[in-house]
Amino acid sequence: MAVERLGSILKHLSPGSALNQITSKNADDIVITLAIRTPLTKARKGGFKDTTLEYMIYALLKEVKERSNIDPALVEDIAMGNVSDGKSAYKLRAASLAAGFPNTSSAYSVNRFCSSGLKAVADIAHAISAGSIEVGVAIGAEQMSIGGDALEKPFDEAVTSASSEAADCMQPMGWTSENVSRDFNITRAEMDKYAAESFQRAERAQKTGLFDDEIVPIKTKIRDANGEWKEVTLSKDEGIRPGTTAESLAKIRVAFPQWGPTTTGGNASQVTDGAAAILLMKRSTAIKLGQPILAKYVGSTTAGLAPRIMGIGPTVAIPKLLSQHGISLSDVDVVELNEAFASMAVYCRDTLGLEWAKMNPRGGAIALGHPLGATGARQIVTGLSECRRSGKKILLTSMCIGTGMGMAGLFVNEQ
Repeated sequence: MAVERLGSILKHLSPGSALNQITSKNADDIVITLAIRTPLTKARKGGFKDTTLEYMIYALLKEVKERSNIDPALVEDIAMGNVSDGKSAYKLRAASLAAGFPNTSSAYSVNRFCSSGLKAVADIAHAISAGSIEVGVAIGAEQMSIGGDALEKPFDEAVTSASSEAADCMQPMGWTSENVSRDFNITRAEMDKYAAESFQRAERAQKTGLFDDEIVPIKTKIRDANGEWKEVTLSKDEGIRPGTTAESLAKIRVAFPQWGPTTTGGNASQVTDGAAAILLMKRSTAIKLGQPILAKYVGSTTAGLAPRIMGIGPTVAIPKLLSQHGISLSDVDVVELNEAFASMAVYCRDTLGLEWAKMNPRGGAIALGHPLGATGARQIVTGLSECRRSGKKILLTSMCIGTGMGMAGLFVNEQ
């Protein structure tokens, strides 16, 4: 460990090193000048259960406009990651106009399952880098209270009969979790231990106010048990369960007994409503506009693997991304890895050799929730906030993707 750390320090000091290149500051760098999110609330019974997707986006985009103090006419494109709403592109366009962005600012939605939020960030970053636009907003948003990603009917038999992996693309995510735990000998006890730590970290972070740096309060309306509407201001994540231990999680019944004995409602990600937003531009543009530079977008990539073990996607995406930029995990300070299931989180941690202290230091999706299209953006918001607090530099984000993929993103904190 000491040798690895020394090597990491030497890389930082070497003027021609890959790490030095990543952390250098150049006019054409793509930078983040604002990174915020809504609270994450319990789907179908939490604070956003009666809130429409378009209102959630509208409320968040208003916060982007007001907190950045940017002229909305300068925002040329808005990309939104969303998984379960086929009308999300309509809703985003309407919400952006209502929030005060002019009709000259275009908007669209993108769906790459659980990486959709990161995909939106990458799309905007790459559009700026290519000279297509100068300023853009990337959003991830999901209203799981009214939807999900379950298939409504089987695929065409001509497709599924031609490939067993094509047929596997129809299988529920719980099935893939049990495949991972069975194939790689991950026990229920290991999964509950991991999940308990996620809850405990999130509980500490909430109690000490760490999430306050990330969350913008959102005013909305909720219908109570009597059917009465009332206005509320949401400011706290709802999925955190104080006092959670591995022992208490061990008492929860198995969620998918038809597929295996390890995955439960306590060691899997929660069904959640929420959204996050990232404002991006070139460094030269940020300086010209007087925008605060929070971080630098370095790059992102995707990689594929067998659909039946889709959860271990980060183990193929992360090495690919790090190799592209010539660095190693020892150079990374904070890792935000989506906890779709404890089975995949344990496997990814152990297979990649991740230091657990670096990984999801404020807890992850098991404790906070996993609004499908939002998570990829939410991880950036959370990770950069943690980097600012702890004085760390290099942030790595990653997640598994349904049907057998992984995605990873690399960022440099500049605060």
